[in-house]
Amino acid sequence: MPSDTLPVLLQTGLVMPSVVEQQLKERFRLVGAEGFEAAVAEHGGEVRGILTRGAQPVNDALMARLPRLEIVANFGVGYDTVDAAAASRRGVMVTNTPDVLNEEVADLTLGLLLATVREIPQAERFLRAGKWTSSAYPLGTSLRTRSVGLVGMGRIGQAIARRLEAFGVPIAYHSRNPAPGIAYRHYPDLIALARDVDTLILILPGGPSTRGLVGRDVLAALGPDGILINVARGSVVDEPALVEALQNRTIRAAGLDVFAHEPEVPQALLALDNAVLLPHVGSSTHHTRGAMGQLVVDNVVGWFAGKGPLTPVAETPWPRP
Repeated sequence: MPSDTLPVLLQTGLVMPSVVEQQLKERFRLVGAEGFEAAVAEHGGEVRGILTRGAQPVNDALMARLPRLEIVANFGVGYDTVDAAAASRRGVMVTNTPDVLNEEVADLTLGLLLATVREIPQAERFLRAGKWTSSAYPLGTSLRTRSVGLVGMGRIGQAIARRLEAFGVPIAYHSRNPAPGIAYRHYPDLIALARDVDTLILILPGGPSTRGLVGRDVLAALGPDGILINVARGSVVDEPALVEALQNRTIRAAGLDVFAHEPEVPQALLALDNAVLLPHVGSSTHHTRGAMGQLVVDNVVGWFAGKGPLTPVAETPWPRP
């Protein structure tokens, strides 16, 4: 089929080229990866789908420039850079990639938790600096004595909780409503949860409704032995308040895989020895990213084949009501 007759897909950046672009380039005309604004200006009237992993916000203003838009396929379970409510109003389908990354993110979360509690990066730096020859590394805290509160109890939260059970630590959680079939204690009040545990793990969606959810009041409630782990979105934490809490030892430590303005990380955070910092690698393995890319492909191909999407988001259900 001539390329000028293929459906046009707009990319907000490269989306797993070895899987997504490789499989879609024969069935669709892909534009935008090399110059997003130029592609919108040139092809806006033709674009029928968007492939995104958050490099550009897919908001109402952008969708207004794409009159033939039918589907937005998001690479990742979190889709806070897509205005799904606006897409719903416009009759545009939005899909994401749930489930295929649950176990990988849960594994990484436990690794980050242990690294933060046991000060694994700090101990390695101590050894590499040659300090072990003159003194032992100081005794630290233990996971054995801790209680964990999960902020969010979706699929990934439940996978994290299953792993935590093997460590024998008490588990509780905060969410807007109790999760069906979950026996852990539910806290409708986040500050009350922070007050009753000494370790908070954040695994909840980003977006306006959760922006800055964890601020000075929550950190103060967590207390001087408190540890914060964030594998959700950087936006759910008041980052300046967290820096201040770590500097002042309002809390003991933090393990962060996400930040407010990625890939920029505040210098004040980089300077802290009680923060373990990772470059947003929760799902970053060949296996899992490949599965995520395949789900993007399957959603797009299914949509244009008239079969519908595999994983529509809640705001754009399928079949449509």
